Amino acid sequence: MGGRYGDEALIVAVQARAVDGRATEGALKALAKALGCPTRDVTLISGATSRTKIVEIPDDHAQAVADLLQL
Repeated sequence: MGGRYGDEALIVAVQARAVDGRATEGALKALAKALGCPTRDVTLISGATSRTKIVEIPDDHAQAVADLLQL
């Protein structure tokens, strides 16, 4: 399950356990899929070992992010 958290954050739920970065990798892949972009376009900026992560996404996917935040 995923969704929106506040006005500027998304919740990305994954089944992978938080072992050896698998949950982070799963979250990045899930976000890329939701945005309709390649996983390589979603870059982890901070939060590799935290539940809260900051990612960078190319500007050409800004509308997809805005659409997800409207859900």
